[in-house]
Amino acid sequence: MSDQKRPRIDSGEEAVHCFGPNSFKLQSLPVLKPGKVLGLVGKNGIGKSTALRLLSGKEKPNLGRFENQPDWKEIKAYFKESESELHSYFIRVLVDNLQTVYKIQYVEHLAKFVRGNVGKLLSMADKAKDMKQELAAELELLHVMDRNVEDLSFGELQRFAIACAALQNAGSYLFDEPSSHLDVKQRLKVARIVRSLVRPNNYVVVVEHDLSVLDYVSDFICCLYGKPGKYGAVTLPFSAREGINIFLTTENLRFTDKSLKVAEAPQETETRARYKYPAMTMTRGNFRLRVGEGEFTDSQIIVMLGENGTGKSTFLQMLAGLLEPDSVEGSDVEIPKLNVSYKPQRIALKPPFECSVKMLLYAKIPDAVRNPQFVSDVFDPLSIQKLMDKKLKVLSGGELQNVALALCLGKPADIYLIDEPSTYLDSEHCIVASNVIKKFMHQGKKAAIVVEHDFTMATYLADRAIVFEGQASVDCVANSPQSLLTGMNLFLSRLDITLRRDPANFLPRINERESAEDREQKAAGSYYCMDD
Repeated sequence: MSDQKRPRIDSGEEAVHCFGPNSFKLQSLPVLKPGKVLGLVGKNGIGKSTALRLLSGKEKPNLGRFENQPDWKEIKAYFKESESELHSYFIRVLVDNLQTVYKIQYVEHLAKFVRGNVGKLLSMADKAKDMKQELAAELELLHVMDRNVEDLSFGELQRFAIACAALQNAGSYLFDEPSSHLDVKQRLKVARIVRSLVRPNNYVVVVEHDLSVLDYVSDFICCLYGKPGKYGAVTLPFSAREGINIFLTTENLRFTDKSLKVAEAPQETETRARYKYPAMTMTRGNFRLRVGEGEFTDSQIIVMLGENGTGKSTFLQMLAGLLEPDSVEGSDVEIPKLNVSYKPQRIALKPPFECSVKMLLYAKIPDAVRNPQFVSDVFDPLSIQKLMDKKLKVLSGGELQNVALALCLGKPADIYLIDEPSTYLDSEHCIVASNVIKKFMHQGKKAAIVVEHDFTMATYLADRAIVFEGQASVDCVANSPQSLLTGMNLFLSRLDITLRRDPANFLPRINERESAEDREQKAAGSYYCMDD
């Protein structure tokens, strides 16, 4: 085949798709396996979403010829020569009319091009007659069936999009980041729904950044590597465990700039300060949150664990002094009067004038920007220096998240309140952000309270845990801080799931329901097993 049909790219390999001169090039596609769930993992900007769009058949692989687009006959011939499995897949899509369903990545934008009543839209799906009510109940959508799509929250939009996909009779289901905006319980429900779609002769592909959920949902995993925004390539499929280990530790393929390893639970360190907060009650409309009195020390990271709607962000805003509790009792020390720094859940870095990242940082945290230690410990790993000259309005979600985290840590404080730092971050950058937060708190003798739904990030960060219980959006309780082991056992028992740590990388792995490990841990009351 001529060089015109199979061009060379930056890495010396051939391209199956590129977007233009000096633009991103994808040099290979994942090898699909019928009757199995294939997971895709890799950095942002490495081609995962591009791969899904190409596999959907809605966009043609241009084989690198963005000016002289090949036709489908030529594309089929290319894959017949280079990859028989992909050739068979595209034959089924093009000749056999294999229906593909693609759940988009950014569900936040769904309401821009999907309008109408949620219940009516779901009723139009292939399996609606038999499955609509059951699936809506499983995805906690029954209370929004009378609403319009544009009135849904981000989490509701995500679950609506997943329901729309799952209700289709399709031969290929492609899910792009189905865990975004969902809590732990909802992520596991979605994972089970995705697995329920598998049939002997169909295809299911999932892009997922929560490594524990990726491990749970996938039979096989392909890793994507390359240079974000420049070029990307896809490995052959590995088993789920092997694929994640390769993503975390392999250096010869350069999936990451350095080997990443989820560390063991941190040991207690010598502390200098002890903080207390009182028992409090907060009512917002029909929702009531009761907070148990608690205390913690510096050099500790406390992670809040609970479903969406149980009051985690509300509690964080109370601690930040942004919300006044209805009643306070117990301790005479109140955290809102202490020096705190707060990163909210929703990131809105919108100054009243057009602003670059450098202008914002020098205006908000000038001392930190000039501090070489802060630059080394925070800016460098979060790649803030590369963003300095960019305008805020052009930053991606992940870049905005890193800037917001840098702003939070750059403010002098005793206690740092951080709401969902993993949102919009890929798997690698979740671990990088975790490392930054942990090092900053432990070395600087600071305390942090973090809301996080990503199992990997939550268990990696947490020295202690605050577990939220009750009826979501109605009446909930925030328990006092407790050890990570005790808190995780309580939290997981409420979800009726068990976790064990992988002995090779310490990644929390979700046990298959009713598996031997699951039954054994539940019988022992050990929902979170930390034994190697």
